[in-house]
Amino acid sequence: MTGSKQALTHTASSAEAASGDAPGAARGAHGRGTPAGAESWRSRLYRWDMKASPYAFVAPFFVLFGAFTLVPLLYTAWYSLHDVQLSALDHQTWAGLDNYQNLWSSDFFWNALTNTFTIGLISTVPQLMAAIWLAHLLNYKLRGSTVWRVVMLTPYATSVAAATLVFTLLYSWDGGMINWILHFFGVDPVNWRESDWGSQFAVSSIVIWRWTGYNALIYLAAMQAIPTDLYESAAIDGANRWQQFRHVTIPQLRPTILFTVVVSTIGATQLFGEPLLFGGVSGSKGGSEHQYQTLGLYMYDQGWIIGNLGKASAIAWSMFLVLLVIAAVNLLLTRRLRKSQ
Repeated sequence: MTGSKQALTHTASSAEAASGDAPGAARGAHGRGTPAGAESWRSRLYRWDMKASPYAFVAPFFVLFGAFTLVPLLYTAWYSLHDVQLSALDHQTWAGLDNYQNLWSSDFFWNALTNTFTIGLISTVPQLMAAIWLAHLLNYKLRGSTVWRVVMLTPYATSVAAATLVFTLLYSWDGGMINWILHFFGVDPVNWRESDWGSQFAVSSIVIWRWTGYNALIYLAAMQAIPTDLYESAAIDGANRWQQFRHVTIPQLRPTILFTVVVSTIGATQLFGEPLLFGGVSGSKGGSEHQYQTLGLYMYDQGWIIGNLGKASAIAWSMFLVLLVIAAVNLLLTRRLRKSQ
Protein backbone atom coordinates (compact mmCIF):
# COMPACT_ATOMS: atom_id res chain seq x y z
CA MET A 1 0.00 0.00 0.00
CA THR A 2 2.78 2.33 0.97
CA GLY A 3 4.65 1.36 -2.19
CA SER A 4 1.63 2.23 -4.29
CA LYS A 5 1.42 5.70 -2.71
CA GLN A 6 5.09 6.28 -3.33
CA ALA A 7 4.67 5.21 -6.95
CA LEU A 8 1.74 7.61 -7.43
CA THR A 9 3.70 10.42 -5.79
CA HIS A 10 6.70 9.76 -8.02
CA THR A 11 4.46 9.71 -11.08
CA ALA A 12 2.80 13.04 -10.16
CA SER A 13 6.13 14.72 -9.51
CA SER A 14 7.42 13.45 -12.82
CA ALA A 15 4.35 14.87 -14.58
CA GLU A 16 4.75 18.22 -12.83
CA ALA A 17 8.38 18.31 -13.80
CA ALA A 18 7.46 17.52 -17.37
CA SER A 19 4.76 20.17 -17.43
CA GLY A 20 7.10 22.67 -15.83
CA ASP A 21 9.83 21.99 -18.33
CA ALA A 22 7.59 23.00 -21.25
CA PRO A 23 7.92 26.79 -20.77
CA GLY A 24 11.60 26.47 -20.19
CA ALA A 25 11.97 24.35 -23.28
CA ALA A 26 9.99 26.92 -25.24
CA ARG A 27 12.13 29.69 -23.89
CA GLY A 28 15.21 27.68 -24.72
CA ALA A 29 13.95 27.03 -28.23
CA HIS A 30 13.08 30.70 -28.64
CA GLY A 31 16.48 31.65 -27.33
CA ARG A 32 18.22 29.40 -29.80
CA GLY A 33 16.23 31.13 -32.66
CA THR A 34 15.76 34.87 -33.25
CA PRO A 35 15.74 36.98 -30.07
CA ALA A 36 12.58 38.92 -29.29
CA GLY A 37 14.41 42.25 -29.49
CA ALA A 38 15.93 41.46 -32.88
CA GLU A 39 12.59 40.34 -34.27
CA SER A 40 10.88 43.55 -33.22
CA TRP A 41 13.75 45.61 -34.70
CA ARG A 42 13.41 43.81 -38.02
CA SER A 43 9.66 44.31 -38.05
CA ARG A 44 10.12 48.03 -37.35
CA LEU A 45 12.69 48.23 -40.13
CA TYR A 46 10.31 46.48 -42.50
CA ARG A 47 7.46 48.84 -41.65
CA TRP A 48 9.74 51.85 -42.04
CA ASP A 49 10.92 50.55 -45.41
CA MET A 50 7.35 50.05 -46.63
CA LYS A 51 6.44 53.61 -45.67
CA ALA A 52 9.60 55.40 -46.78
CA SER A 53 10.43 53.55 -50.01
CA PRO A 54 7.71 55.20 -52.15
CA TYR A 55 8.89 58.65 -51.07
CA ALA A 56 12.50 57.71 -51.78
CA PHE A 57 11.54 56.54 -55.28
CA VAL A 58 9.73 59.77 -56.20
CA ALA A 59 12.18 62.07 -54.40
CA PRO A 60 14.54 62.51 -57.43
CA PHE A 61 11.68 63.93 -59.50
CA PHE A 62 10.75 66.49 -56.86
CA VAL A 63 14.40 67.41 -56.34
CA LEU A 64 14.91 68.03 -60.06
CA PHE A 65 11.53 69.76 -60.37
CA GLY A 66 12.36 72.07 -57.50
CA ALA A 67 15.87 72.83 -58.73
CA PHE A 68 15.10 73.39 -62.42
CA THR A 69 11.44 74.45 -62.45
CA LEU A 70 10.12 75.75 -59.15
CA VAL A 71 13.16 77.80 -58.11
CA PRO A 72 13.58 79.47 -61.57
CA LEU A 73 9.84 80.13 -61.66
CA LEU A 74 9.89 81.91 -58.31
CA TYR A 75 13.13 83.71 -59.17
CA THR A 76 11.58 84.91 -62.43
CA ALA A 77 8.57 86.19 -60.51
CA TRP A 78 10.93 88.14 -58.24
CA TYR A 79 12.79 89.57 -61.23
CA SER A 80 9.51 90.62 -62.87
CA LEU A 81 8.89 92.98 -59.94
CA HIS A 82 12.30 94.65 -60.27
CA ASP A 83 14.21 96.71 -62.76
CA VAL A 84 17.08 94.37 -63.63
CA GLN A 85 19.59 94.77 -66.43
CA LEU A 86 21.65 91.93 -67.85
CA SER A 87 24.83 93.99 -67.57
CA ALA A 88 24.27 94.76 -63.86
CA LEU A 89 22.61 91.85 -62.13
CA ASP A 90 23.68 93.00 -58.67
CA HIS A 91 21.90 96.33 -59.01
CA GLN A 92 18.18 95.71 -58.66
CA THR A 93 15.59 98.38 -58.00
CA TRP A 94 12.03 97.68 -56.94
CA ALA A 95 9.58 98.34 -59.75
CA GLY A 96 6.40 96.71 -58.49
CA LEU A 97 3.93 96.15 -61.32
CA ASP A 98 5.58 98.66 -63.65
CA ASN A 99 6.91 95.93 -65.96
CA TYR A 100 3.42 94.47 -66.35
CA GLN A 101 1.92 97.91 -66.93
CA ASN A 102 4.53 98.58 -69.61
CA LEU A 103 3.60 95.33 -71.31
CA TRP A 104 -0.08 96.20 -71.16
CA SER A 105 0.59 99.50 -72.97
CA SER A 106 3.20 98.10 -75.38
CA ASP A 107 2.20 97.60 -79.01
CA PHE A 108 5.02 95.10 -79.45
CA PHE A 109 3.57 92.86 -76.73
CA TRP A 110 0.11 92.81 -78.28
CA ASN A 111 1.64 92.27 -81.69
CA ALA A 112 3.57 89.26 -80.35
CA LEU A 113 0.47 87.93 -78.62
CA THR A 114 -1.57 88.29 -81.83
CA ASN A 115 1.15 86.61 -83.90
CA THR A 116 1.33 83.77 -81.40
CA PHE A 117 -2.42 83.25 -81.67
CA THR A 118 -2.53 83.39 -85.48
CA ILE A 119 0.50 81.13 -85.99
CA GLY A 120 -0.92 78.71 -83.43
CA LEU A 121 -4.28 78.68 -85.21
CA ILE A 122 -2.75 78.26 -88.67
CA SER A 123 -0.51 75.44 -87.50
CA THR A 124 -2.84 73.60 -85.11
CA VAL A 125 -6.02 73.21 -87.17
CA PRO A 126 -4.46 71.76 -90.39
CA GLN A 127 -2.03 69.71 -88.31
CA LEU A 128 -4.71 67.93 -86.28
CA MET A 129 -7.00 67.45 -89.28
CA ALA A 130 -4.18 65.84 -91.25
CA ALA A 131 -3.22 63.73 -88.23
CA ILE A 132 -6.77 62.35 -87.89
CA TRP A 133 -6.87 61.56 -91.60
CA LEU A 134 -3.52 59.74 -91.51
CA ALA A 135 -4.51 57.82 -88.39
CA HIS A 136 -7.77 56.79 -90.06
CA LEU A 137 -5.85 55.42 -93.04
CA LEU A 138 -3.40 53.52 -90.86
CA ASN A 139 -6.20 52.14 -88.73
CA TYR A 140 -7.14 49.85 -91.60
CA LYS A 141 -4.96 46.94 -92.60
CA LEU A 142 -2.35 48.33 -94.98
CA ARG A 143 0.80 46.77 -96.33
CA GLY A 144 3.83 47.94 -94.45
CA SER A 145 1.82 49.79 -91.80
CA THR A 146 4.74 49.60 -89.37
CA VAL A 147 7.03 51.26 -91.92
CA TRP A 148 4.52 54.05 -92.45
CA ARG A 149 4.29 54.63 -88.71
CA VAL A 150 8.05 54.99 -88.48
CA VAL A 151 8.05 57.34 -91.46
CA MET A 152 5.40 59.55 -89.83
CA LEU A 153 7.43 59.76 -86.63
CA THR A 154 10.64 60.72 -88.46
CA PRO A 155 9.87 64.48 -88.67
CA TYR A 156 9.31 64.56 -84.92
CA ALA A 157 12.73 63.00 -84.36
CA THR A 158 14.37 65.59 -86.61
CA SER A 159 15.96 68.52 -84.81
CA VAL A 160 14.32 71.93 -84.97
CA ALA A 161 17.45 73.51 -86.44
CA ALA A 162 17.75 71.02 -89.31
CA ALA A 163 14.07 71.19 -90.21
CA THR A 164 13.96 74.99 -90.09
CA LEU A 165 17.09 75.41 -92.22
CA VAL A 166 15.65 73.10 -94.88
CA PHE A 167 12.36 75.01 -94.95
CA THR A 168 14.28 78.28 -95.09
CA LEU A 169 15.87 77.08 -98.32
CA LEU A 170 12.49 75.98 -99.65
CA TYR A 171 10.97 79.40 -98.95
CA SER A 172 13.96 81.34 -100.25
CA TRP A 173 13.15 84.41 -102.30
CA ASP A 174 15.70 83.60 -105.01
CA GLY A 175 15.90 79.97 -106.06
CA GLY A 176 13.51 78.48 -103.49
CA MET A 177 11.45 75.49 -104.56
CA ILE A 178 8.18 77.01 -103.31
CA ASN A 179 8.55 80.11 -105.49
CA TRP A 180 9.65 77.89 -108.39
CA ILE A 181 6.41 75.92 -108.08
CA LEU A 182 4.39 79.14 -107.88
CA HIS A 183 6.17 80.45 -110.98
CA PHE A 184 5.34 77.17 -112.74
CA PHE A 185 1.64 77.88 -112.15
CA GLY A 186 1.97 81.51 -113.20
CA VAL A 187 2.01 83.04 -109.72
CA ASP A 188 4.48 85.79 -108.85
CA PRO A 189 7.16 84.84 -106.31
CA VAL A 190 6.49 85.70 -102.68
CA ASN A 191 9.01 87.21 -100.30
CA TRP A 192 8.16 84.83 -97.49
CA ARG A 193 10.34 86.49 -94.85
CA GLU A 194 9.01 90.00 -95.40
CA SER A 195 5.38 89.17 -96.05
CA ASP A 196 3.01 89.29 -93.07
CA TRP A 197 0.83 86.28 -93.80
CA GLY A 198 3.49 84.62 -95.90
CA SER A 199 6.03 84.54 -93.08
CA GLN A 200 3.46 83.26 -90.60
CA PHE A 201 2.37 80.57 -93.03
CA ALA A 202 5.98 79.53 -93.62
CA VAL A 203 6.65 79.21 -89.88
CA SER A 204 3.38 77.33 -89.42
CA SER A 205 4.27 74.87 -92.16
CA ILE A 206 7.42 73.90 -90.24
CA VAL A 207 5.34 73.18 -87.14
CA ILE A 208 2.81 71.21 -89.19
CA TRP A 209 5.54 69.09 -90.79
CA ARG A 210 7.18 68.27 -87.45
CA TRP A 211 4.13 67.45 -85.35
CA THR A 212 1.54 65.92 -87.68
CA GLY A 213 3.00 62.41 -87.49
CA TYR A 214 3.33 62.56 -83.72
CA ASN A 215 -0.35 63.47 -83.28
CA ALA A 216 -1.33 60.87 -85.88
CA LEU A 217 0.20 58.12 -83.76
CA ILE A 218 -1.72 59.39 -80.73
CA TYR A 219 -4.97 59.29 -82.71
CA LEU A 220 -4.08 55.86 -84.07
CA ALA A 221 -3.62 54.47 -80.55
CA ALA A 222 -6.99 55.94 -79.54
CA MET A 223 -8.70 54.50 -82.63
CA GLN A 224 -7.37 51.02 -81.95
CA ALA A 225 -8.91 51.20 -78.46
CA ILE A 226 -12.41 51.77 -79.89
CA PRO A 227 -14.50 48.57 -79.59
CA THR A 228 -15.07 46.86 -82.92
CA ASP A 229 -18.67 46.14 -81.91
CA LEU A 230 -19.53 49.77 -82.59
CA TYR A 231 -18.29 49.54 -86.16
CA GLU A 232 -20.06 46.22 -86.71
CA SER A 233 -23.32 47.67 -85.44
CA ALA A 234 -22.92 50.71 -87.69
CA ALA A 235 -22.16 48.46 -90.67
CA ILE A 236 -25.28 46.40 -89.98
CA ASP A 237 -27.31 49.60 -89.95
CA GLY A 238 -25.94 50.38 -93.41
CA ALA A 239 -23.33 53.01 -92.55
CA ASN A 240 -20.44 53.35 -94.97
CA ARG A 241 -16.86 54.12 -93.95
CA TRP A 242 -17.35 57.87 -93.98
CA GLN A 243 -20.48 57.61 -91.84
CA GLN A 244 -18.69 55.26 -89.45
CA PHE A 245 -15.81 57.71 -89.20
CA ARG A 246 -18.17 60.61 -88.57
CA HIS A 247 -20.62 59.01 -86.14
CA VAL A 248 -18.42 56.42 -84.41
CA THR A 249 -14.76 57.39 -84.63
CA ILE A 250 -15.00 61.13 -84.02
CA PRO A 251 -17.29 60.90 -80.95
CA GLN A 252 -15.01 58.27 -79.41
CA LEU A 253 -11.97 60.47 -80.07
CA ARG A 254 -13.31 63.58 -78.37
CA PRO A 255 -11.14 63.29 -75.21
CA THR A 256 -8.06 62.58 -77.33
CA ILE A 257 -8.83 65.46 -79.69
CA LEU A 258 -9.24 67.79 -76.73
CA PHE A 259 -5.91 66.62 -75.32
CA THR A 260 -4.05 67.21 -78.59
CA VAL A 261 -5.66 70.62 -79.01
CA VAL A 262 -4.51 71.68 -75.56
CA VAL A 263 -0.99 70.31 -76.04
CA SER A 264 -0.69 71.93 -79.48
CA THR A 265 -1.93 75.24 -78.10
CA ILE A 266 0.64 75.12 -75.31
CA GLY A 267 3.35 74.34 -77.87
CA ALA A 268 2.21 77.26 -80.05
CA THR A 269 2.35 79.59 -77.05
CA GLN A 270 5.95 78.56 -76.41
CA LEU A 271 6.98 78.67 -80.09
CA PHE A 272 10.55 79.89 -80.33
CA GLY A 273 13.05 77.86 -82.35
CA GLU A 274 11.27 77.84 -85.72
CA PRO A 275 10.70 81.61 -86.10
CA LEU A 276 14.12 82.42 -84.63
CA LEU A 277 16.02 80.31 -87.16
CA PHE A 278 13.69 81.18 -90.02
CA GLY A 279 14.34 84.90 -89.63
CA GLY A 280 18.11 84.66 -89.82
CA VAL A 281 19.77 87.88 -88.66
CA SER A 282 16.43 89.47 -87.75
CA GLY A 283 15.10 86.27 -86.20
CA SER A 284 14.87 87.61 -82.66
CA LYS A 285 12.84 90.56 -83.94
CA GLY A 286 10.44 88.30 -85.82
CA GLY A 287 11.23 89.95 -89.13
CA SER A 288 12.00 93.51 -90.09
CA GLU A 289 8.48 94.62 -89.10
CA HIS A 290 7.99 92.09 -86.28
CA GLN A 291 5.47 90.37 -88.52
CA TYR A 292 6.01 86.89 -87.05
CA GLN A 293 7.48 87.71 -83.65
CA THR A 294 5.94 85.40 -81.03
CA LEU A 295 5.87 85.79 -77.27
CA GLY A 296 8.90 83.53 -76.98
CA LEU A 297 10.88 85.68 -79.41
CA TYR A 298 9.74 88.86 -77.70
CA MET A 299 10.91 87.55 -74.34
CA TYR A 300 14.26 86.50 -75.83
CA ASP A 301 14.71 89.88 -77.51
CA GLN A 302 13.96 91.82 -74.34
CA GLY A 303 16.07 89.62 -72.07
CA TRP A 304 19.15 88.67 -74.08
CA ILE A 305 19.36 91.22 -76.88
CA ILE A 306 18.23 94.39 -75.12
CA GLY A 307 19.19 93.10 -71.66
CA ASN A 308 16.03 94.09 -69.77
CA LEU A 309 15.62 90.99 -67.59
CA GLY A 310 12.83 92.52 -65.53
CA LYS A 311 10.60 93.02 -68.55
CA ALA A 312 11.57 89.62 -69.97
CA SER A 313 10.55 88.00 -66.69
CA ALA A 314 7.20 89.79 -66.86
CA ILE A 315 6.71 88.41 -70.37
CA ALA A 316 7.54 84.92 -69.12
CA TRP A 317 4.94 85.18 -66.37
CA SER A 318 2.42 86.53 -68.87
CA MET A 319 2.98 83.41 -70.94
CA PHE A 320 2.51 81.33 -67.81
CA LEU A 321 -0.81 83.03 -67.12
CA VAL A 322 -1.91 82.36 -70.69
CA LEU A 323 -1.11 78.68 -70.17
CA LEU A 324 -3.15 78.70 -66.96
CA VAL A 325 -6.12 80.09 -68.88
CA ILE A 326 -5.71 77.33 -71.46
CA ALA A 327 -5.59 74.72 -68.69
CA ALA A 328 -8.76 76.16 -67.14
CA VAL A 329 -10.58 76.02 -70.47
CA ASN A 330 -9.40 72.44 -70.89
CA LEU A 331 -10.77 71.55 -67.44
CA LEU A 332 -14.16 73.08 -68.20
CA LEU A 333 -14.44 71.33 -71.56
CA THR A 334 -13.41 68.01 -70.04
CA ARG A 335 -16.08 68.27 -67.37
CA ARG A 336 -18.72 69.11 -69.95
CA LEU A 337 -17.71 66.14 -72.07
CA ARG A 338 -17.96 63.84 -69.06
CA LYS A 339 -21.41 65.17 -68.19
CA SER A 340 -22.59 64.78 -71.79
CA GLN A 341 -21.41 61.18 -71.87
